[in-house]
Amino acid sequence: MTMVDPHLSLVRPVQPRTPQGCEECLRLNTPWVHLRLCLTCGHVGCCDSSPMKHARAHALHDAHPIVQSFEPGEDWRWCYFDETFV
Repeated sequence: MTMVDPHLSLVRPVQPRTPQGCEECLRLNTPWVHLRLCLTCGHVGCCDSSPMKHARAHALHDAHPIVQSFEPGEDWRWCYFDETFV
């Protein structure tokens, strides 16, 4: 039996707050590798391969666990709380 991630209830229709890049990296002038879009509030953060890992920090700090890849051609989603694709 496949379990449905309970955090999917936090997913909302969102618009990227900073479509040009990671919100914090843009402010701090730091580099990123890949971008993730928070599906609760539209925060754009950098991935775990990036030096600052802002997407994970946002998820944990704001309790917004589900992100979607914000890379062209990718449409997968990840839950930071359960460490799994959803």
